[in-house]
Amino acid sequence: MENLTIKNLLDTYPYSKEFFDINGLPIDSLSNTVKNYISSLPYVFLEDMGVNREGLLQRFLAFMERMEDIRKERSFSIHDITILGGRDKNGKTEEIELKINMGEILCIVGPTGSGKSRLLADIEWMAQRDTPTKRQILIDGSVPPGNWRFSIEHKLVAQLSQNMNFVMDISVKDFIKLHAQSRMIDDIENKTREIIDHANDLSGEVFDLYTPLTSLSGGQSRALMVADTAFLSTSPIVLIDEIENAGISRKKALELLVGQNKIVLIATHDPLLALMGNKRIVIKNGGIRNVIGTTSNEKKCLIRLTEIDNVLLRYREMLRNGEMLEDTEYEFPISS
Repeated sequence: MENLTIKNLLDTYPYSKEFFDINGLPIDSLSNTVKNYISSLPYVFLEDMGVNREGLLQRFLAFMERMEDIRKERSFSIHDITILGGRDKNGKTEEIELKINMGEILCIVGPTGSGKSRLLADIEWMAQRDTPTKRQILIDGSVPPGNWRFSIEHKLVAQLSQNMNFVMDISVKDFIKLHAQSRMIDDIENKTREIIDHANDLSGEVFDLYTPLTSLSGGQSRALMVADTAFLSTSPIVLIDEIENAGISRKKALELLVGQNKIVLIATHDPLLALMGNKRIVIKNGGIRNVIGTTSNEKKCLIRLTEIDNVLLRYREMLRNGEMLEDTEYEFPISS
């Protein structure tokens, strides 16, 4: 790597320019090799950086190795995960072996405090009988390599929690751009536009590229992160905790995530979301009590719930815009 000319380096690894930029290293000649370039730097310049020539070369090699690791992350993919049962809060054994394939939606239902978030955490941590529930998570039918649990390159899960606050004082555009650059995404401009278009479609409260992150509403923030996760995250699994409180179109959010061929697990109290999944996991007293496949009758119920939800969403928009609902009561679907 150090014997490449700077021109070849930049052509082959465009991200290598970041190394020169962040270290304030001027590029005067593209025909120089990296090694010769570093050797030619004045001693005083290196002294200001607090590093000698060998140290700077090692820093360059470490930077390139790390960037290659991130590039490999983009191709990280799995086919399925399997949850092997552990035990509930009373030590009762969970009789469960549940395989979840890519593109599936599973909902996790149960009373508050029953252990829904604990199950999400077990999946995120790739539990190996070493969490309070003693569950085990298999990836593609096998125990995942030990280093995956702590690896940035093999981050299995992206999580959207019910609590979300931005503290960065930058615009939406800069935020997406920074994230895309860190993921080494190509065509950042179009990707940024795609993300914000989908976020606006989810939230119904339009914001633009130059809106400050800190001024986004709760619904806009959630919508932005759903779209960002769908298009920029390489994690094959998305865990969502109580999206019903987000004030966004839940159906569109799930369609967007599943459309990117991800496994989606949702902890929810919302009947609409619970029936959108292919299956639902019932949690009680910290343990998995049952796994229920959504039946054809429940799918019919979902159609009616969706109709009602669409009316509610329409009413919400009318109220937001200062309109009256006096002549709209008849729009609620009547059961036959």
